[in-house]
Amino acid sequence: MRIPHALRQHHSHRLEVKLESLQQFFNSMDPSPFYEKDLDPDAEHYIVSWTEEYPLKDPVKLILHLEKDVTEQERTMVEQAVHNHFNNQARLAQLEFRRLMRLGSRSLAIGVAVLAACLLLGELLARQDSALMDVLRQSLLIGGWVAMWQPMQIYLYGWWPLRRRRRVFEKMSRMPVEILTAAQNGA
Repeated sequence: MRIPHALRQHHSHRLEVKLESLQQFFNSMDPSPFYEKDLDPDAEHYIVSWTEEYPLKDPVKLILHLEKDVTEQERTMVEQAVHNHFNNQARLAQLEFRRLMRLGSRSLAIGVAVLAACLLLGELLARQDSALMDVLRQSLLIGGWVAMWQPMQIYLYGWWPLRRRRRVFEKMSRMPVEILTAAQNGA
């Protein structure tokens, strides 16, 4: 029997990262307080790439394996730092999306104006019956449609990756973070 998609249980995927210390997890060049620190770029890339492998609806859980024990306060700060980091990344992706839509609007206005000018000029050239004028008219038509390339690319294809990336970051900004130490792993 096939279970409808809406009734399926989404199991949590585990993203596991092994570290020697918590400092290794964060960007060493970032002077921000601990809970506001950026993640190490390699760690972020690893976590994001694995999260993107799973369906957006499936929850993920980040598990950090550490050699040394950590306090409850450090556990809370790490989870808060992870959530803050990915919440900020989601916000930046949303800003990038808005910039792209503004660029699309401007490109569309320019493209439509160029296309209209090319079509009008082409109609004027069509009144003269010569092979050269026909070539110029066809060239103008092609040029007008090429001017529409950028807005078409933005509105048909360009926004999807940004929207997905924002949704992945939003998902990651809510994911549980668990820290397991060597003592808890039985080592």
